[in-house]
Amino acid sequence: MYDISAMQNTYTINDVKEVINAGGTVVEDAAISVLLTDSRRINNPTGALFFALGGRRDGHEFIADAYTSGVRNFVVNHQPDTIMPDANFLVVANVLAALQTLAAHRRKQYDIEVIGITGSNGKTIVKEWLYQLMCPEKTIVRNPKSYNSQIGVPLSVWQMNQTHNLGIFEAGISAPGEMDKLEAIIQPTIGVLTHIGTAHDEGFESPEQKLSEKLKLFKNCKKLIYNYEALLDYKDELKLRDCFSWSRKFNLVDLYVFSETTISGKYYMRAIYQEKEIECLLPFRDEASIENAIVCWATMLAMGYSPADADDRIERLAAVSMRLELKHGINDCSIIDDSYNSDIQSLEIALNFLTQQNQHQKKTLILSDIYQSGLQQEALYRQVAEMVSAKQVDRLIGVGTFLQQYKDYFNLPQMHFYADTASLLKEMNRLHLHDETILIKGSRSFEFERISRALGQKAHETVLEINLNTLLSNLNFYKARLTPGVKIMAMVKAFSYGSGTFEVANMLQYNKVDYLAVAYTDEGIALRDTGITLPIMVLNPEPLAYDKLVANKLEPAIYSFSLLDEFVKFAQDEEIYNYPVHIKIDSGMHRVGFEGFEIEALCDLLEINPYIQVQSVYSHLVASDAEQHDLFTLQQISIFEKAFTQIEEALGYKVIKHISNTSGIIRWPNAHYDMVRLGIGLYGVDAAVPREESGLQPVATLKTTVSQVKKMAATETIGYNRNGSLKADGKIATVRIGYADGYLRAFGNGVGRMLVNGTLVPTVGNITMDMCMLDVSNVEVKEGDEVIVFNEQQRIEELALQIGTIPYEILTNISQRVKRVYFYE
Repeated sequence: MYDISAMQNTYTINDVKEVINAGGTVVEDAAISVLLTDSRRINNPTGALFFALGGRRDGHEFIADAYTSGVRNFVVNHQPDTIMPDANFLVVANVLAALQTLAAHRRKQYDIEVIGITGSNGKTIVKEWLYQLMCPEKTIVRNPKSYNSQIGVPLSVWQMNQTHNLGIFEAGISAPGEMDKLEAIIQPTIGVLTHIGTAHDEGFESPEQKLSEKLKLFKNCKKLIYNYEALLDYKDELKLRDCFSWSRKFNLVDLYVFSETTISGKYYMRAIYQEKEIECLLPFRDEASIENAIVCWATMLAMGYSPADADDRIERLAAVSMRLELKHGINDCSIIDDSYNSDIQSLEIALNFLTQQNQHQKKTLILSDIYQSGLQQEALYRQVAEMVSAKQVDRLIGVGTFLQQYKDYFNLPQMHFYADTASLLKEMNRLHLHDETILIKGSRSFEFERISRALGQKAHETVLEINLNTLLSNLNFYKARLTPGVKIMAMVKAFSYGSGTFEVANMLQYNKVDYLAVAYTDEGIALRDTGITLPIMVLNPEPLAYDKLVANKLEPAIYSFSLLDEFVKFAQDEEIYNYPVHIKIDSGMHRVGFEGFEIEALCDLLEINPYIQVQSVYSHLVASDAEQHDLFTLQQISIFEKAFTQIEEALGYKVIKHISNTSGIIRWPNAHYDMVRLGIGLYGVDAAVPREESGLQPVATLKTTVSQVKKMAATETIGYNRNGSLKADGKIATVRIGYADGYLRAFGNGVGRMLVNGTLVPTVGNITMDMCMLDVSNVEVKEGDEVIVFNEQQRIEELALQIGTIPYEILTNISQRVKRVYFYE
């Protein structure tokens, strides 16, 4: 979800009402400049129009939040129950359709060329590269990042204003019927088809149906750029438009790429165009980049650029980073690295991510001048200043002549301005950056990666990457399987299964889970220290830490009479009343908890106790993922139901009831009760979900690098105790990971495998403390190459099988010395 300012040409609320054919009443006229779908991301409440969209969470639930933040204009499908006398409510049958109708109306106001892009892969890269290639002479409006969905496209098109003379919009679909709606919003005049692959095949009856649906984006285009091979069977659908085809196999096309080779680390292509030989040099060598670059090459030629200009610009293409990178920095700082591009839309996305971070009270923005905004400089920096102020940034470090020129527009507690990046780096130590979250946001020409390196921490080249978008997708996978009203308790114990604590907890809090659970009081205190305000249950509370537990508003799990007595005595001594606690029932795990015969005595103590308030009663399923133990699971559920019924009768009030763990959510919907506990499923692992049927994705990638490559004879031994050798003469690669990093010794001697340049290779010899060796006899590899320990291709479950353990152990064993980097797209 995202809100985008139109910046110019505002609509009145009455204009909007007429365009979307809404009912309801307008009690006060208002100028609308912002379309808003997320109540957490409000920058300009007086000019915002909030669309209460449906979905996993009904947008109508957040009207009150938006109203409290100052929003007074809403599009809804029913009036809210709460009276808001000064708010305008436009009532429609379908809120999403109203959003799309308004954006389509906006698009019709501008008679400019618009490039519409679709395909299975490469849409966002092609869009961003075309922007780079054409921005010198064009003022371009485009999707922020990859906002190409039924919601993202209308929000993107709404940006269009009279300063733009070119639009570039990508469109993604996952089911039949969706593209017609996006075509009506984008109304492209030029179509670009990118790579056709298997992405989203599951939403269509066949690959042919998927392609036919995608081609609907181009039904009114004057020109279409496409790969000849992709549309061999669709000639009839192409007859009514001017087509520009390209190919690497067939020569009867407009652009025939007949020669490809590598020269000095760059990719050199020769082609036939208009019966003449032309050339193009590309600064990337991977196959996806090559195909995307050919699409851009063809598009430039089709739009009238000369072969020489196209070659010159493509050679200078910059990599497109679609991810914000969150990592630990020096002096206890957290660094958000978005150092490769800077425009007004991506700045707003990055600032929204900055506001999610609660681990430090202070927030700092390092910002470069912004290019190609479509606005006059004065208007641009006035808007940037308002945006930065709305996000409550504490310190601005500006780099560039324009930021210096318009520095008076900014009014922040601390501000520093520098002419260039080198000047900032010279003064870095004098800024005393300490215990703060720092967003680095710069245009590529400013080389802000130098700032990122200066502020980064840990040079160890073994890295655990955690994709926060995937974590959110996994969270939504489980949310979709719950009936309305069922709460989610997210397990963030054991350093969030090795994935980091506050980084994951911030994401969970921002996306409104109901509870967090940790193993020990210290873990809960660490979350409180980093700004987490959610209720937190402590599974193993220590009586000696009750004072710290209460001081940090943590809620203890009580699983024995002695623990109950000690907590009640503490509360009595401190004169604490009605403190929230959670009662653990032993329904068959036989680890901790009150057993069935103890419930009556427990009820007697709870019934007369003024010092505690039972927040929840819970138990734990032993084998919720295992069909062979289903009878035992049913027995557990029966024991649990009997226990919580007795407890509620004794208390005289209802409590939260929960027994389902990750696998229980999927296999035992009748046991969801009031709340479920989501653990390792957040990280993409669930034994109850067959992988081929799962919407879950691995959250983490563990990677390292090659430190040395050695030729090795079969007669030589490798590693400690001379345990390793090759079957034939070959070579080994030493990589920077060992058992001190969490890659256990059990993986040694060929048991474990890693991915080197896409090939699985076995370990050789014993795993040592800091390194291990791989047999790379059949792989092209050099020092510094990346090595994948686990990712979506070689999953954590496979590593667990290799050494006869469980995925939990693999994740939680990853050492704290391994650098964690968090990505958010």
